[in-house]
Amino acid sequence: MKIYPLLLVGAAASAQTLPAHNPVVHADVPDLSIIRVGKTYYMSSTTMHMSPGVPLMKSTDLVNWKLVGYAYDTLSGNDAMTLANGRSTYGRGSWASSLRYHRGTYYVSTFAQTTGKTHVYSTKNIEKGPWKAVSFRPSLHDHSLFFDDDGRVYMVYGAGKIQLAELTADASGLKPGTTSQVIIENASAPAGPNLGLPAEGSQLFKINGKYYLFNITWPKGGMRTVVVHRADKIGGPYEGRVALQDLGVAQGGLIDTPDGKWYAYLFRDFGAVGRIPYLVPVQWEGGWLVLGSPAGKVPEILALPANKSLIPGIVASDEFTRRAGEPALPLVWQWNHNPDNQRWSVTRRSGYLRLTTGRVDTSFLLARNTLTQRTIGPVCAGTTALDVSHLQPGDFAGLGVLQRRYGLVGVQASAGAKAIVMVSAESEKPVELQRLPLNQDRVYFKIECDFRDRKDVATFFYSLDGNTWQPVGRPLKMAYTLPHFMGYRFALFNYATQTAGGYADFDYFRITDKLTN
Repeated sequence: MKIYPLLLVGAAASAQTLPAHNPVVHADVPDLSIIRVGKTYYMSSTTMHMSPGVPLMKSTDLVNWKLVGYAYDTLSGNDAMTLANGRSTYGRGSWASSLRYHRGTYYVSTFAQTTGKTHVYSTKNIEKGPWKAVSFRPSLHDHSLFFDDDGRVYMVYGAGKIQLAELTADASGLKPGTTSQVIIENASAPAGPNLGLPAEGSQLFKINGKYYLFNITWPKGGMRTVVVHRADKIGGPYEGRVALQDLGVAQGGLIDTPDGKWYAYLFRDFGAVGRIPYLVPVQWEGGWLVLGSPAGKVPEILALPANKSLIPGIVASDEFTRRAGEPALPLVWQWNHNPDNQRWSVTRRSGYLRLTTGRVDTSFLLARNTLTQRTIGPVCAGTTALDVSHLQPGDFAGLGVLQRRYGLVGVQASAGAKAIVMVSAESEKPVELQRLPLNQDRVYFKIECDFRDRKDVATFFYSLDGNTWQPVGRPLKMAYTLPHFMGYRFALFNYATQTAGGYADFDYFRITDKLTN
């Protein structure tokens, strides 16, 4: 079968390799969009308020992925993105992206409530850039960028009512003189009348001359559901069916292998770790997709190469040592909102990340220059060592797990003293649970996360020598909240509550997919 407009060719899984299992990535990689060019697959995802944004990953087997870049360094410099004047953009920023390859150019498009715009990024080299950025109004919700084989360019978008907008040939804006048209009045209809979430998350494909549109919907009292519509013309008429309703695995698209195998790439809401990717085999019957193995069921085992650790492809330890020519921060790191680049460094002190406060902040969630990377399932632990000798009174520095209901363990300085402090925002209001006097400048912190069977518990530890660990505070019951709309992240932080200018030096961050306590 031939697919337009994507070039999908590459190596199939070897029959000699061990099978893969679902989820293929046990980490927060939602709203995935996948293409394959040559022998390499590429995937984009959503990280919303994080900077840099729209992460890009590559794979040669659809199972094992590694970060290769981002579509942008910063989405916007407005107050919400810079955590200025008490504003933030948690749960917003850039949402579901669409990744495409057309005539030698890679395109990543996304949309943002934070800017009110649709953003399109393009490059000849998806792994090295540079990226060209354009944007236009309005913000087209959950759109699918589509290059048709007649040379015309479109975006399909909307929620419930699905619309089609034509773009200019370079996808830089709406085509002058055209207006959007409704192509499906009620895309949710195949799932029944009692819906909590109207059909959205559009991804459009052209296969053997027919157009196939993927959407997600959510019947009340039911689960996330995949609906697929097909048509002979891009403008319709479309006919639709429920394509999958199992485990809540939904929202995504379609890809094939050169030996004729087809997969739907989808994701599943899985508690505090976030929204995690699944692959579902696809068969064809009478020009329709039949998802599942057996039909209608999401399999645990896949006839693809075995899953490897997400370390170091998706998350990684960092000793903060840099050779000449290396980037200041590896791709696994993202800042919570836009950073203040004058206030962090990996060169001021060799082998350390220095976070210097530049202003007084009222809370952890509004503090700038919090450096994050994903937690991973089913279990993981993050560890750091830091030098707190240059904290000023009122400074708080350490290690956290970031979400609306966050947890922190760190050092808080006061006049003439320092203390180890554990803070829990399990109630969505920060509460100090334990305070211990600290009489040395080097201290170690660890957080262990247990996502098995959605246990979703983080446990906090400190050490004075890096070898003997003591629990501190009490475990945090983590929860995926919609205001943040993101799986939990490990976070290195330092913020001032009294006077700016103090700094903390982090010696390393180490992550493992095992628990040691």
